[in-house]
Amino acid sequence: MDAMTLLHERSSMGKLMGPPPTSEQREAMYCAALRAPDHKELRPWRFIEFSGEGLDRLGELFAEAEFREDPHAEDVVLDAARKKPKRAPMIIAVIAKVTADEPKVPRVEQVISAGCAAHGILLAAHAQGLGAMWRTGKYAFDPTVRKGLGLGEEDELVAFLYLGQLGGRHRPLPEHDIDDFVERWD
Repeated sequence: MDAMTLLHERSSMGKLMGPPPTSEQREAMYCAALRAPDHKELRPWRFIEFSGEGLDRLGELFAEAEFREDPHAEDVVLDAARKKPKRAPMIIAVIAKVTADEPKVPRVEQVISAGCAAHGILLAAHAQGLGAMWRTGKYAFDPTVRKGLGLGEEDELVAFLYLGQLGGRHRPLPEHDIDDFVERWD
């Protein structure tokens, strides 16, 4: 697949099946991630892979977050939280490892850099015929989840990237009019 086709046709895939990406596929995804823009070479990224029992552990962390938020949460709510990571055979959490004392690289730039690393993973997954979905949701901001994943006070959980084999039909790509998004100062 050529680069322009990749950039123009990448789309999120909500239905993903096993097996998870191979070690070679993961290496290619991380190589792409590590090419993200990186002012002053801070490398403001950290990645956590979840597969197999790791998905169960992440589900327990999600259930713990639900219970902390509502100690009277019904079992059905807690079970639903436990199942959320099982929507894919692998998840990669992308964390912005923010260096707070770097005056030339503001926090927002470091977080965006980690977002670019996440996008690199999505592009590399698509280029290899894998499906991927970028999810955040409330768990990305929950203090219980943040603590459970070892995030520092300055860190941001940028994405949960759900990865696997394509498991559904491809939805048609939406058409966009570029002029709706571009202002030109000629």
